[in-house]
Amino acid sequence: MKLSEIAEKTGATLIGNGSAEILRVSTIERAGIGDLTFVANPRYNHFLESTQATAVILSQAIEAPRLNLLIHPDPYYAFSVVLTLFYPKPGSHLKSGISANAIIAPTATIGANVHVGNFVEIGEGAVIGDGTKIMKGCTIGAGVKIGRECLLHPNVTVYDGCLLGNHVAIHSGTVIGSDGFGYAIHDGIHHKILQVGIVRIEDNVEIGSNCSIDRAALDETVIGEGTKIDNLVQIAHNVKIGRRCIIVAQVGISGSTVLGEYVTLAGQVGVVGHIEIGDRAIVIAQAGVPKSLEGGKIYAGSPAREFMEFKKTEAQIHRLPQRLEQLKKLEAEIADIRTKLETTD
Repeated sequence: MKLSEIAEKTGATLIGNGSAEILRVSTIERAGIGDLTFVANPRYNHFLESTQATAVILSQAIEAPRLNLLIHPDPYYAFSVVLTLFYPKPGSHLKSGISANAIIAPTATIGANVHVGNFVEIGEGAVIGDGTKIMKGCTIGAGVKIGRECLLHPNVTVYDGCLLGNHVAIHSGTVIGSDGFGYAIHDGIHHKILQVGIVRIEDNVEIGSNCSIDRAALDETVIGEGTKIDNLVQIAHNVKIGRRCIIVAQVGISGSTVLGEYVTLAGQVGVVGHIEIGDRAIVIAQAGVPKSLEGGKIYAGSPAREFMEFKKTEAQIHRLPQRLEQLKKLEAEIADIRTKLETTD
C-alpha cells in the first residue's frame, strides 16, 4: 500500500515520498525497508536515529531527511488504524454455519450469519444475534441473550439468563454469571445465599481471558458501554461499572461497588465493596481502595490517597533510614549532655 493512501485513511499529514510502498507494520526497533512504525512515547525517540523503517508516525515533525513521516496528533491511534489495513479483524476467518458437533436446544433462536463452533452448547430459550461468532467449546446457558456481531473466543462460559449487547468480545476462559460470593453465618455454619440476579454487558465491551464476572445476588451486575477489561480480573456481584472504563489485569472489585464513567483501575488494584469511584478517577497500580473516591483525580498507595499526598508520604518513608541515624546521633548528644550535667552537679 502506498504511503499516501495510508496518510489519507489515517488523516495524517505526509512529509516525504507518498509513493513509498509500505509492506508491513513493525516496532521501531525491528523495522526495516518497507515497514511502517510509530513513536508515541518519548522514551523511544532515540530509535529514530537508527531505525531502518520506510516511514514513521509521529505527533510532530522532526528533522529526519532519510525518513518519510506521517504526522498525527495521536500516533498510537493512527497506528491502530494502520493495523486494520494490514491485518484481518479478529474472527473474520470464521465462516457462517453451525457445527454438527454443537448442541443447540430446540427453543434457542440463532440469527443470520452466525458461526457456532465445535462442541458449543446453547441452552433453552437462548437468543444469538445476527453475525455473532461463538468459537469451539463455549457454553451458553438457558435464557442468555447475545446481541449482534459479538465474538466469543474458545471456552467462554455465559451462565443462565445473562445479557450481552452488540459488538461484545470475550476472550478464552472467561466466565460470565458465576455465583457471587455470599454466605450467611448462622449457628457456626456458612449458609449459601442464592445468587438469583444476572450480568448485563452493554455494547462494545471487550473482556480479556480468564476473568470472572459474578451474577448479582438480586438485580444486575453491569459492565457499561465501551468498557475494556484486561485478563485475570474479578468483578463481584452487584458491581456497576460505567461507560468506557479501563480495568487492567489482576484487578479485584468487591461487591456492590459503583464505578462512574471513564474510570481507570491499573494493574492489581483492589477495591472494597459498597463504595463509589467517581467519573474519570485514575487509580495507579497495586493501590488498595478502602473508601469512596472523588472523580477527576489520580490516586495511589494503600490505602489509596491523592497522588501528590502519596508522593510526599513515600518521599518521607525513603528518608526514614537517614532520619533514624539523625535520631541516634541526637540521642547520643543528649546522653553526653546529661553526663556532663551530672558531673557538674
